[in-house]
Amino acid sequence: MYKLGIDVGGTNTDAVLIDENLKVVAEVKHPTSGDIYDGIMGAVKNILELSGIDRGEIGKAMLGTTQCTNAIVERKNLAPIAVLRIGAPAAVGIPPMTDWAEDLKKIVVAEKMIGGGFEHDGKELAPLDEETAQAFFQEVKGKVESVAISCVFSTVRNEHELRAAELCREIMGKDIHISVSGEIGSMGLVERENATILNSALCKVAQRFTEGFARSLAGLGVTNAAIYLSQNDGTLMTMEQALRYPILTIACGPTNSIRGASHLSRLENALVIDVGGTTTDLGVMRNGFPRESSVAATIGGVRTNFRMPDVLTIGLGGGSIVRQREDGTVTVGPDSVGYRITEKALIFGGDTVTATDIAVRLGMYELGDKSKVAGIDEGFALKAMEVISRLVEDALDAMKVSNSDVDVILVGGGSIILPEKLAGAMSVTKPEHFGTANAIGSAISKVSGTYEKLVDYEKIPREEALAQAKREAVEIAVEAGAVRETVEIIDVEDVPLAYYPGKTNRVKIKAAGDLGS
Repeated sequence: MYKLGIDVGGTNTDAVLIDENLKVVAEVKHPTSGDIYDGIMGAVKNILELSGIDRGEIGKAMLGTTQCTNAIVERKNLAPIAVLRIGAPAAVGIPPMTDWAEDLKKIVVAEKMIGGGFEHDGKELAPLDEETAQAFFQEVKGKVESVAISCVFSTVRNEHELRAAELCREIMGKDIHISVSGEIGSMGLVERENATILNSALCKVAQRFTEGFARSLAGLGVTNAAIYLSQNDGTLMTMEQALRYPILTIACGPTNSIRGASHLSRLENALVIDVGGTTTDLGVMRNGFPRESSVAATIGGVRTNFRMPDVLTIGLGGGSIVRQREDGTVTVGPDSVGYRITEKALIFGGDTVTATDIAVRLGMYELGDKSKVAGIDEGFALKAMEVISRLVEDALDAMKVSNSDVDVILVGGGSIILPEKLAGAMSVTKPEHFGTANAIGSAISKVSGTYEKLVDYEKIPREEALAQAKREAVEIAVEAGAVRETVEIIDVEDVPLAYYPGKTNRVKIKAAGDLGS
């Protein structure tokens, strides 16, 4: 059986077929069109024709998509929702969406703060005000498509959130989409609530890309494939999970590239530079998975605290436009010809000097018609390459945690514009199939489980608490579809919280294993 991996980028949609031994059977790049599905289906159609395999032999199909990110940034296709916060009287000082942009606030039809919630140690702040919650759900019934429920310290105790969700279904029907914050975000009510609201608003987008992808594959004869979506921690989730937690697909592109880079290079700890047509993403690979960001992520102007990869993006890509100013200085980007590179770049008969033209002019890569760039002055080309190198080396330094040199892996179709040596790099590797590393990462991804809780080591010894947390993380991964025998602990965080009483620590354990058949 084969695995089909697809990753949608701003310039190209990449597709790969992987066999049972995790070897690449076929790979293609197809321009990402205005309608993303045209690009996806074009890539799938091309790879099926190229490989010539029996379509019934594709057992799994994985998709990494930018649809949720685009929906938030562009304020399109977001569902009307209601917001319920459980935490009065303690948490009424800052209402929901206080610092949101007005155009994004419009997605919320109604909001309510009611009594309930917990202290950091699990002690109940106040009983859940079920009567007011029921009245609120009656009020919004028929007016919204989704409900976001948040509660003070629901990551410590979630009974009030779950009870509120139960009441919501009783009144609004079992088909209503409900997001509860304890399943999405981390510590910090406002940021966790923000992520939950966005997750609720994405329910229509999630339904469109999951069901649309399934229908499109079936239309091309791929009818035996189980469908999975890429998450932003470098692992997979089912269609059902994607419908519940669409926000977890945000930033899955860079994480797919990191997973693909690890698989192709056989390295587990390195810095990955993924160069596309328009931008370059830099991420740190730790134990084969992306390093998670330790700061709150801002998405479409909204501050959130759900897990996100630690990625730095710069405006440099294969399609970046190269110019010379009147004073003789050379600039590269940040504007790009993007997916129109095959029309606009000089080597393809166009009229725009791009970073790819510079690489071909300097003999770094064979592509297109190199005679069309023979007229570029060598001095100009060398200046442009200096700018390209400096942009990447500065970003490389910004991602490192020490002044020591690190192993660097170059992936992405645009990585042909980068030199073989970079300041700050101990080694620079460009593995085979580097151009489709993102789609490969999607196809070979594992299934994960993350357990997070506040623990007071004065009440539970540290070793006992960590052992229990590891067992819980393994069970979560198995429940998500991982084969138990393959699950291993890939990340352990144990952070003391000085502002809490006793010896309170935030314990966070992540486990991952191979996807079951």
